[in-house]
Amino acid sequence: MNVREVAKRAGVSPSTVSRALNTPELLSYRTRKRVLGVIEEAAYYPNANARALFAATNRTFGVVVSNIANPYFLDIFRGIESRAHEQGYELLLANTDYKSDRLAASLRMMLERRVAGLAVVVSEMDEALIAQLARAKIRAVFSGVDTPGTEFTNIKVNCRKGMDKVLAYLTSLGHRRMVFVGHHASLESITERSSAFLEGVKQFESKVESLTFTDSDSIAGGRQAARDIIASGFRPTAIVCVNDVVALGVLKEMRERGIAVPAEVSVTGFDDIEFAEAFSPGLTTVNISREQIAEHLFQHLCNPVRPDSNRREIVIDPQLVLRESTGPASDFAQSGATELVE
Repeated sequence: MNVREVAKRAGVSPSTVSRALNTPELLSYRTRKRVLGVIEEAAYYPNANARALFAATNRTFGVVVSNIANPYFLDIFRGIESRAHEQGYELLLANTDYKSDRLAASLRMMLERRVAGLAVVVSEMDEALIAQLARAKIRAVFSGVDTPGTEFTNIKVNCRKGMDKVLAYLTSLGHRRMVFVGHHASLESITERSSAFLEGVKQFESKVESLTFTDSDSIAGGRQAARDIIASGFRPTAIVCVNDVVALGVLKEMRERGIAVPAEVSVTGFDDIEFAEAFSPGLTTVNISREQIAEHLFQHLCNPVRPDSNRREIVIDPQLVLRESTGPASDFAQSGATELVE
């Protein structure tokens, strides 16, 4: 079944069928009802891309994320998705795996599909891609990377404030030997968390010793980082992780090696994903409201700022959430021991 066959059955022209689908207000009630009745009876599903090209406005938004396997990105996508469905929009999702070439390909694909707007929630970006989107004059909003010198709105998380809260809490518990576990050390938003950690420990001068380790953004990456920490011979009293997924990997590795958390070492995460509370022990972490981020992203897609207005920067302040994975530094750890039991 195609548009010409639908038109023939309804006794109208193909252009009238297109109007019934895209601009029904231009047809009389009787004509519109007859055409839609034939469409329903014949189970005709028009090509969405063709409809988008014909219609004055597209009802599809694009969403690009760095790692859909990480619940942080998934939660934001689902928040946008629920709002989109309520408002009659569709979403097109692309995942980059933190790779710049996949990001470029994803953005190109979104432009080719002529999406009505684009939410870019990534940790990797370069100025050339931002300039490309600006030239395309697409409605876009970012979260996770800075967009200097552009008109695009950016939803930022004050990671430094969150990290400062983690360090203040840990030092109040007597922790003086700490490790930061990250991933993709060259990426802007990840680097912000690691630099906030390194600058934060400097506030305590020589009282706090620290090291950094890096692996992948996954539970397996957290486990490998934990193995690397143990092999290094450095005995931390606290392990500060770049996000909850990595922290859960650290917790799993520690548990399998018989290292008690938090009695022997405390572990913290960042993001406050759902699994952070469900895991045992519950993970002390920094809550970032993905609901707020999704709401801001969607509202900007639907109601963008005027082209002649200044770009906006919306800052989300994180909150420290205390659970069972942290506690006072043990007497054994504070005594200066330098090895974890393998």
